Amino acid sequence: ERRKEFESNLQKAGLELETEDKKESEDGKIYFVKIHAPWEVLITYAEVLNIKVPIKENDIPSMVENPLDCMLAPLRLPEKVMHPEPDYFTAPFSKDKQELYLINDESTFFSPSMRNRIVNYILTRCPYGTEEGKKKFGIKRLLNNGTYSAAYPLHDCQYWKKANDPNCDNERYTLYMEWARFLQFYKEQPLDLIRKYYGEKIGIYFAWLGFYTEMLFLAAVVGLICFLYGLFTMDENMSSKEICDPAVGGEIIMCPLCDRECEYWRLNTTCQSSEYSHLFDNVATLFFAIFMGIWVTLFLEFWKRRQARLKYEWDLVDFEEEQQQLQLRPEYEAKCTQKKKNPVTQEMEPYLPITSQAVRFCISGATVLFWVSLIIASMIAVIVYRLAVYAAFASLMEDTPDLPHIGGLLTPQLATSVTASCLNFVVIMILNFLYERIAIWITDMEIPRTHMEYENRLTMKMFLFQFVNYYSSCFYVAFFKGKFVGYPGAYTYMFNRWRNEECDPAGCLIELTTQLTIVMAGKQIWGNIQEAIVPWICNWWGRRKARNNPENLYSRWEQDYDLQTFGALGLFYEYLEMVIQFGFITLFVASFPLAPLLALMNNILEIRVDSWKLTTQYRRPVAAKAHSIGVWQEILNGMAILSVVTNAFIVAFTSDMIPRLVYYYAYSENEDSPMSGYINNSLSVFQISDFRDRNKPKLNPENLVICRYRDYRYPPDHERRYLHTMQFWHILAAKLAFIIIMEHVVFIVKFFVAWMIPDVPADVKAKIKREKYLTQKILHEYELEKLKERLCQGDKGATEKEFIATEGRMELSRAM
Repeated sequence: ERRKEFESNLQKAGLELETEDKKESEDGKIYFVKIHAPWEVLITYAEVLNIKVPIKENDIPSMVENPLDCMLAPLRLPEKVMHPEPDYFTAPFSKDKQELYLINDESTFFSPSMRNRIVNYILTRCPYGTEEGKKKFGIKRLLNNGTYSAAYPLHDCQYWKKANDPNCDNERYTLYMEWARFLQFYKEQPLDLIRKYYGEKIGIYFAWLGFYTEMLFLAAVVGLICFLYGLFTMDENMSSKEICDPAVGGEIIMCPLCDRECEYWRLNTTCQSSEYSHLFDNVATLFFAIFMGIWVTLFLEFWKRRQARLKYEWDLVDFEEEQQQLQLRPEYEAKCTQKKKNPVTQEMEPYLPITSQAVRFCISGATVLFWVSLIIASMIAVIVYRLAVYAAFASLMEDTPDLPHIGGLLTPQLATSVTASCLNFVVIMILNFLYERIAIWITDMEIPRTHMEYENRLTMKMFLFQFVNYYSSCFYVAFFKGKFVGYPGAYTYMFNRWRNEECDPAGCLIELTTQLTIVMAGKQIWGNIQEAIVPWICNWWGRRKARNNPENLYSRWEQDYDLQTFGALGLFYEYLEMVIQFGFITLFVASFPLAPLLALMNNILEIRVDSWKLTTQYRRPVAAKAHSIGVWQEILNGMAILSVVTNAFIVAFTSDMIPRLVYYYAYSENEDSPMSGYINNSLSVFQISDFRDRNKPKLNPENLVICRYRDYRYPPDHERRYLHTMQFWHILAAKLAFIIIMEHVVFIVKFFVAWMIPDVPADVKAKIKREKYLTQKILHEYELEKLKERLCQGDKGATEKEFIATEGRMELSRAM
């Protein structure tokens, strides 16, 4: 009954329906209703939706040609693919002024994305009856209650071959051949064709992703140069030389790294890990951290300019969020039984009482807080794992003489760090899987009023959770590990049971690099498997029977029905994935200069995976408009500011740079080799007889009297024994001064760069003004011609004063 009334109302709205009987379907069970929008319907709703259409070909000459264009020719796509339509000046469509517009062919005047937007607009508002005294409407409700199983626009042809119809544009085939294949990875993206086929919202996502990938190229090159600097200067690093020297590092006996079970050990056993830590902990690290602070600003500012250009080219300059985004959600109307008058429309509409809203927000907030606490608890569990297994790894490696070839590289610290990072990644993915469903459930429970409200609330919840989930372990290693250890006579303990972890004598930076690499690379690999392989397997399984049928028995609408649904939140997950990656390459980049290179390689693959799955594995999404990347822009701005702070703290507190500089300028005694003696200076002395029974190792075969530990404390024979030395306070002051100076320098440069770069390019401003002027001129001339006709025909309503006023308005417009 619902279907019958709904389809009847669709026909009353002017749509033409054609029903395919279930006998014609591949499984003999499903009816397909095909919807056609005739010209009269298209022009009526084009006016309602304020769709802009061509009025005159753009007469502003294009920008001066780039001298590098000939070098970039291999990266270009054919002009017909890049610009499927000429560039026009446009104006909002009006039924009464059709002769104004460049209507050459009614069947192709409105693009496919415009047509499916118009049909979707009607479908979401069409009523289908009254239930429980309430008027019911919209295809979304009918999909929710099972009246229909799906509603989707059709792809225009098969992706692997052109359609038989000579009038078909074959845009899906073109997109597949020129864009969605991995072999095209070095080519530019056909953004205008993507926008024409999928709509502006999907077009702007791929424009942003492509621009982000282009900008990553610069960051990746600089990061690689910094890494190579570390690689080529490894042999010149005095710290690792001293650690590896048998006469220096071989003679230094270090205090045990765990209680009772661990033994005393020689410093030169960490020789290889100290050499590798120099790859990431060197002077270039500081330069790269400052560079990335400026790069982020350049990326965000240049993206604003790119976005402004797209807004003009895609007719989004005067665009305000579409009514379909601002309309009440069907779920809101269904669950809100109370009504009040809308002050704008003066109509009664449902609303949620403030008390109900407060209760729902409290439950939602408590749930989010619980899940964030759960992440922190899981991170503490991983820390406890690290503390508990360290002793086991230490004793295992001592008792296993069969590991001589990797013994130097695979230290107990590294083994613990790698296994803990892998365990942490598994925990992250499990919590992520569970929380996605919880976030959608609590957002549904809040009953947001509009679609935009729903998306923004879900975005903030998901981002907050994923921020804590993915970055908490990196924050622990960067800012907490090795900072609250105590000293051999008075170690600090977690829960009064597990002794806090110490950093490697070469610093904690190499462990942060390990953590970052495993989590970042693991997430990217898993993400691509999830995005590409899972939909392909689902589609392969769904089509396994139909594949054997001849094509005339397996129609286009059935083929599309067997594809996956992209869904309203499809783009949301794509943005979320990229923004989390953006956090990895900005928040912790000082510890891993190769992070932008990893991100660049992933994004080159990501663009092609996303385009491939959208073109081949998913039903065609309903076209939607968007003039920006929305709330994600604010999130990126927030992360850009936070990244300056985190990188300043990483260089100051996680790397060994500041202690080395303080030693170089204030404490070095050797003028010929200022850094010689640094390792000995950075290690304090502890008298073994001062060990408590809880800490004292079971064995001391060499009858050692003293051992060394990483800190700046007075020796046991000093009157201030085991208290911090003045050098410790000098280093701390230098670290804090460095943070303040670096933050201020980077922020000043960031704000200066942001001020220097205008958000809208000058040529785009000129084009916008030219278009507004021309549009007004053409419309005024049109009105003047109409008025002249009326005067000539003797229309008494058309007075001479009206004619003079219209001419005056044209003159004023020209003057402006």
